[in-house]
Amino acid sequence: MSVSENDNKSAGGWFGSDQRRLLIQEYGIFLAFLLLAGVLAFSNEYFLTAGNISNILLQTSINGVLAIGMTFVILTRGIDLSVGSVVALAGIVSASFATTSATAGIVGAPYPVVVDLGIGLLVGIACGAVSGVIVSRFSVPAFVATLGMLSAARGLTLIYGAGRPVPALTPAFRWIGTGDVLNIPAPVIILAVVFAVSWWILNRTRFGRYIYAVGGNPHAAKTSGINTTRIRFLVYVISGGLAGIAGMLLSARTGSALPQAGVAYELDAIAAVVIGGTSLSGGVGRVTGTLIGALIIGVMNNGLDLMGIQSYYQQVLKGALIVGAVMLDQKRNFGA
Repeated sequence: MSVSENDNKSAGGWFGSDQRRLLIQEYGIFLAFLLLAGVLAFSNEYFLTAGNISNILLQTSINGVLAIGMTFVILTRGIDLSVGSVVALAGIVSASFATTSATAGIVGAPYPVVVDLGIGLLVGIACGAVSGVIVSRFSVPAFVATLGMLSAARGLTLIYGAGRPVPALTPAFRWIGTGDVLNIPAPVIILAVVFAVSWWILNRTRFGRYIYAVGGNPHAAKTSGINTTRIRFLVYVISGGLAGIAGMLLSARTGSALPQAGVAYELDAIAAVVIGGTSLSGGVGRVTGTLIGALIIGVMNNGLDLMGIQSYYQQVLKGALIVGAVMLDQKRNFGA
């Protein structure tokens, strides 16, 4: 046996501890997802049916879109607690342009679906822009700024809709939540497009590199000439815009926009990001991990439903996953 082989074994097997740690960091989330899916497939015969897989993807699509937007923010050491309320506000405003109800619609409704979708997207972007200005220009902690937006957006939702749902949405608007292309649900296609564009931005553009730089070391990024204020502003705009898309998906899927929609959705989005390996300390993470994190939450919720376990236990398990993921992140960053 060679000296190098002896060195490897003395370090703990054919792979040293550093190599094993890198492998776990790189592929651990995928292995965890496969293990969870395998356990649920073994325990319930309906888990791997085509209908159930489609249902999991549908359930994951809205949280996946939200979580991808949250990834941009967390990569810069921020947080966006307002996305759940923005979901409700964007959903009810866009629905008021897409309803055939004479009492719930805006003057002239229903409008062409392009107008409906554009309005919902602009509402989300506007909310994100306000949060971004407060955080980046006035140096207000992201937790405080987005907590304020959470309350303000929820209040605006209730004011705009007078506390009532907006029903009777047009078929064209509902298609984005209930339609399909080649038997692939429209929300899943939208999630795939959002994921692909976000992956490209973070991995292939200068803007993506700047996001990682600002999150990794804001002072060094600013010293090197990066406009950190602009980067921090734009990530909240992205998060708000994707929350607007998620709000329209939710309204289209349910057939009406509810003022209480999106409650606690920000927690699921943050959970998906953290479980997916993005560090709350900023600068480390991948949108691929976020997608897998969202799928883990969707698979876990679906599997527990199939086994007849009450939703209360799902919240407990989700909380444990979040805490466990953060503990692993802290250990990775600061050592044992």
